[in-house]
Amino acid sequence: MITVYGRATSSNVQAVMWGIGELGLDYERLDYGLDFGGIDTPDYLAMNPHGLVPTIRDGDLVLWESCAILRYLAAKYGDGGAFWPADPAARARVDMWAEWGKAHFARDFTGPIFWARVRTAAVARDEAALTLALDRFDGYLGRLEAQLGDSPYVMGADFTLADVVIGHVLFRYYDIDIPRRSRPVIDAYYARLQSRTAFREHVMVSYEVLRAEGAG
Repeated sequence: MITVYGRATSSNVQAVMWGIGELGLDYERLDYGLDFGGIDTPDYLAMNPHGLVPTIRDGDLVLWESCAILRYLAAKYGDGGAFWPADPAARARVDMWAEWGKAHFARDFTGPIFWARVRTAAVARDEAALTLALDRFDGYLGRLEAQLGDSPYVMGADFTLADVVIGHVLFRYYDIDIPRRSRPVIDAYYARLQSRTAFREHVMVSYEVLRAEGAG
């Protein structure tokens, strides 16, 4: 059984848990971080010196960083099919989009938009910066829309690890109170993700405990 250390409301934990769900793995998730604490203890820091979530333990192996965890789980427990291909070139194409999803798509939504809109009181919010962040993120959505085209998933007909890393962001994007430009291809993609059981269970999680007083 895989042990996951991290609260259910962490978007990075959600990505790992969605991957675990898609792979059908047995797990135990323990609440760590924010009000749950635990991440600054000597035992936790011995596992993850950065004091962040998620961290996983699989037997004697301990890993941190959500994408490294996902790659490991897919390589060890996947079947070498489309989700995380055995062929190095095919895998690299999936990983290329997954890397973009982590380094740009998720990063430039979570801090500049989600934190600004949900975790910051309205009186302290920099509305001009939020507007610029929304414009930048819509540009990312345009690139994702072009990549999707008429295909159901990021890499084409098959669901892959890239969909996990990119797609977990979309629940909060569609759920929070922000202006959104019309993106029919992204709308349809998000609807497909919502049809996946593991997405609904691990990603579509209430974040109300994260909302700052006065955030609206």
